[in-house]
Amino acid sequence: MVLSEVYIPIVLFICIAAVIVLHVASRHRERLTMIEKGLSAEDIKTLFAREERKNNSLGVLKWGILAIFVGAAVLLGNYLDSLYQVRDGMIIGLVTLFAGLGLVLFYVIAAKKQNP
Repeated sequence: MVLSEVYIPIVLFICIAAVIVLHVASRHRERLTMIEKGLSAEDIKTLFAREERKNNSLGVLKWGILAIFVGAAVLLGNYLDSLYQVRDGMIIGLVTLFAGLGLVLFYVIAAKKQNP
């Protein structure tokens, strides 16, 4: 095993950790600056409230349906490839078709959920 192959994952994790630390530190500095300028705790909470994501169950449903349909397309494509040696373009077409069907299914479910 070449020593440079070991350095690549180590450097990757160090870079990811550095980005996270810099993000947290900059947010902390920003909040301290707001406090020094005289903003109250309630003002700071209202400023940062828009950053919090609301719990959206429809978004999770959409990505779940999309993942299931894309996974089924890949499985079907691999199965057809093992039986009939189909071209790679057909598998890409299946993935696109199934992803579209999954999004249409999500639209139908979301429309029924919002307008009972």
